Amino acid sequence: MEGEKGFCLVGAQPFVSSYGPHFGEEAPLRGRGGSGTIFFGSCNLRCVYCQNYEISQLREGTEVSPRELAEMMLDVQDRGCHNVNLVTPSHQVPQILEGLLIAAMRGLSIPLVYNTSSYDDLETLRLLDGIVDIYLPDFKYADAAVALRYSRVESYPTVAKAAIKEMHRQVGDLVLDQDGIAVRGVLVRHLVLPGGLAGTAAVMRFLAEEISRDTYVNVMDQYRPCFKAFRYPPLHRRITQDEFTEAVRLAETSGLYRLHQERPGTAIAWLAEL
Repeated sequence: MEGEKGFCLVGAQPFVSSYGPHFGEEAPLRGRGGSGTIFFGSCNLRCVYCQNYEISQLREGTEVSPRELAEMMLDVQDRGCHNVNLVTPSHQVPQILEGLLIAAMRGLSIPLVYNTSSYDDLETLRLLDGIVDIYLPDFKYADAAVALRYSRVESYPTVAKAAIKEMHRQVGDLVLDQDGIAVRGVLVRHLVLPGGLAGTAAVMRFLAEEISRDTYVNVMDQYRPCFKAFRYPPLHRRITQDEFTEAVRLAETSGLYRLHQERPGTAIAWLAEL
């Protein structure tokens, strides 16, 4: 509260890079009106390949007041967005809640999306029970040593598993309205990394066996070398088609069926939906 800064390098005020309607999210989030994204600056991870490194690592952004943050939430609602999408919120939850209270008192009513790396504290997540409508966690790694090397965080798989379990306990499987727009639930992202570094088989097995076979999973093929990735082979290259095909196969054979792949610049290619 006195402005001191730790690993995340954010003080008492919300730190925002940009906001506005976004049409690159999954179809249930973006719909026709877009997802009302608010990109929070800095991060509680240090991924060497981050595709948003200007925001997360170089800290491009501005401190705003809670009232200004509330105005952003209300603005995306007024512009017809289907939700308020809090991107990289884990290290700014108190600041977000202060702005959210103001926005709610002024008529904010669209669903709230918590768009996270899953490196979240359980106590913090429990405070969000009844506040967050849609959790959008990314399950990045199945191996703790890989997470430490490439994202500088300890015990990532253990933390992420506990976090996703808590998210699912709160909101359950993803629920869509009559127009196919998400209103509540969990939608998991998994970015396929070169050389099998993400541990896709173990990730999908966990989701199917310990969360729900009805879990919505976006298996993403959009990895490209960014930031410091060229210093860390095999992260210096894109994934191959065979690597992506194998990742989808692993998801399917685990028993998950609500799968889709997200290709940059194209529409969602649904693999299965009941």
